[in-house]
Amino acid sequence: MTGIFLLIGGLTLALYPLVLYPLLLVCRVAIQAGDRGQSAARAGEEDQEEPSLPRISITVPVFNEVHQIDELLGSLVALEYPEDRRQILIVSDGSTDGTDEVVRAWEDRGVELLRVTDRGGKGAAENAARPHLTGEIVVNTDASIRIRPDALPPLIRPFRDPSVGVVSGRDVSVAHHGADANTGEGGYVGFEMKVRDLETRAGGIVGASGCFYATRAGLHREAVPPELSRDFASVLVARDHGYRAVSAPDAVCYVPRTGSLRREYRRKVRTVARGMSTIWAWRRLLNPMRHPGFAWKLFSHKICRWAFPFALALTLVGLALLAPGHMWALGVLGVAGLLGVLAVAGWMLSREGTSLPFVLSIPAFVLMSNVAVVHALGRAVAGGSERLWEPTRRTSVTE
Repeated sequence: MTGIFLLIGGLTLALYPLVLYPLLLVCRVAIQAGDRGQSAARAGEEDQEEPSLPRISITVPVFNEVHQIDELLGSLVALEYPEDRRQILIVSDGSTDGTDEVVRAWEDRGVELLRVTDRGGKGAAENAARPHLTGEIVVNTDASIRIRPDALPPLIRPFRDPSVGVVSGRDVSVAHHGADANTGEGGYVGFEMKVRDLETRAGGIVGASGCFYATRAGLHREAVPPELSRDFASVLVARDHGYRAVSAPDAVCYVPRTGSLRREYRRKVRTVARGMSTIWAWRRLLNPMRHPGFAWKLFSHKICRWAFPFALALTLVGLALLAPGHMWALGVLGVAGLLGVLAVAGWMLSREGTSLPFVLSIPAFVLMSNVAVVHALGRAVAGGSERLWEPTRRTSVTE
């Protein structure tokens, strides 16, 4: 009985955030489909008379990005938005490689440079930028991300709804020059975007994409401790102030995948550890008595996903206990062992800029992701997340 109990419990916990939670969102959307609030939940999807465009500030924290800063700035000034309604602010976090000089050369194109002399990390750079932002809406992105030229209007449009405080763009994960050692990341990003779309239609999302998202200036001015994740915190701050966050499927940005699973592992440990620290700082939002719908989504989308490696461990223990008396359990355990061997082999063989066969890349990505969550939990419990780190070096892509 213990084996059956562990197997059922582990499978339920593992499948809930990946299958049951999206299905429950579909049911919730269907139930409220005829409600008056549905148009607001769709975050301005319906055609309306275009009001005047708000002034926006696009801010990018950078550290030693001279290898791609010209390409980044060229893509930003080419975005389809009136120049007189747009501020582009590059925040150099103590760069030492000539990044600042390249940015200054773009000043006649409307690009501004804010140099932070003492390097403090991305969070500190974002906090330092707040007094210098002039827009009603603050658009956040990263140096290696390329925003589709027509992406700003759909990102800004949902702010017509006064209840919306944060809008998240849609990430499209892309490989560089066909070399892809990290295929699994593309599938995961696609799944995440679909879940956010469902959450938006069900009232709002619980986390924004750090690659491309926008916030009302009044909310963005709130200080977020530099060791926390501002993109995640932006949604929690908005909720604290009575606003909701939504996704904008037509606001597309292209996110290059990291070139190897080893680099992706380091990135994931950092982001998950910061996410855990951030949710702990706003743990009051998990109170279902005060925030019933939001608390349910936050628990399901974040905490239950982070519980996946432990659910997997429970499932394997249950199978191991059942295997001596049940051939089916022994067979499933054997398949799991084979997948584990493939996962380890794929992880070990992953090299920068080289492709892995599907049969290795997917198991390796699943293994890497779950080990990273356990590592991140240990880091968060032991002493919180990193305040300062080298930025993840992604090879930029131009679409």
